[in-house]
Amino acid sequence: MNTDSTSTTAPSAGAPAPAPPPEPAALLRRAPRALVALLRRALRAPAASVVLATVVLAGLVGAAHPTFLKPAQLLDILQASTYVGLLAIGMSYLVAMREIDLSVGSQFGLCLIATALLIAHGVNAWVAAGLGVACGAVLGLVNATVVTFIRIPTIVATLATLSVFRGLAIALTSGQQVVGLPLDDSFFTVLGGEVAGLPISVLVLAVAALVLGVVLHHTPFGYRVLAVGSNPEAAAFAGISVARVRMLVLVLVGVLAGIGGCLGLAYFTSGDPTIGTGFELQAIAAAVIGGTALRGGTATVIGAVCGAVLLNVVAAGLTYFSIPANWSAFATGLVILVAVGIDSLVRRRKEAGLRAQ
Repeated sequence: MNTDSTSTTAPSAGAPAPAPPPEPAALLRRAPRALVALLRRALRAPAASVVLATVVLAGLVGAAHPTFLKPAQLLDILQASTYVGLLAIGMSYLVAMREIDLSVGSQFGLCLIATALLIAHGVNAWVAAGLGVACGAVLGLVNATVVTFIRIPTIVATLATLSVFRGLAIALTSGQQVVGLPLDDSFFTVLGGEVAGLPISVLVLAVAALVLGVVLHHTPFGYRVLAVGSNPEAAAFAGISVARVRMLVLVLVGVLAGIGGCLGLAYFTSGDPTIGTGFELQAIAAAVIGGTALRGGTATVIGAVCGAVLLNVVAAGLTYFSIPANWSAFATGLVILVAVGIDSLVRRRKEAGLRAQ
């Protein structure tokens, strides 16, 4: 008797029939729903509003001046955002603890000057860079010591050290720029160069934002930072050393200022003792615009970086409309007011919704 080798065995009577595969039409109907759900989830992200605002603003400027959207111009904006972006990362940690460091711009400038002077006096450039970052850590420790042991509010202590650090940078250079550095050294060619078309400083900023974002939201140290900002008394009652956490964050801010100073020196190739003036206000603005609430307890590192980019998009956009640079401070203040106002409005609506429940 001939049998067919390709015959299949019928399913047993008790076995359930396999479910038929979904029809293509059903898959197409589900796709828009999944896409809408994904977009809603993305818009609920803490940094979504500042990213959207940056894209919309860049699009509006680009519509009027198409050259604004050229890759070279966008890379210049990212490059210019690096230094304030690094300071804004540290500021987001501080603001999350209900603290503000007004000396970060002076720390940035002094670290840059210290690195430049060391190189000018024959120290290996990479060693000088390491010492520049260490200088930032020391400056942060100075702030932490004053705040912790003299018990001066952080904003008052750093208002004083703002002038101390800036005055030291000017005194060390006699108010003159540090020039004549060995620009063919690998320190300048590497840190001032590019990888795959992206400036090294932008890549460093991205790595710092990724690492410190994970630290803030997925490590015990980050939980302590947010706990202190949410309720300092409850955090202390739970066994968290508020003073120690504050000291570590202030040192972290100094380290970020040191890294920014080294990157700035590699890019600008000279040391200006007045560089970084005003960076402290931009860093605070970037953190607040990015979604870090001034009431403490919440922060978004990625949002702080995006806030720095937004501020530079505003500054660059003003130049395309032939608006004097003096108006950039006005525009920055206006952006801060709008961001804080929106944050306050959203918070009140959430609180009203909770009370209604």
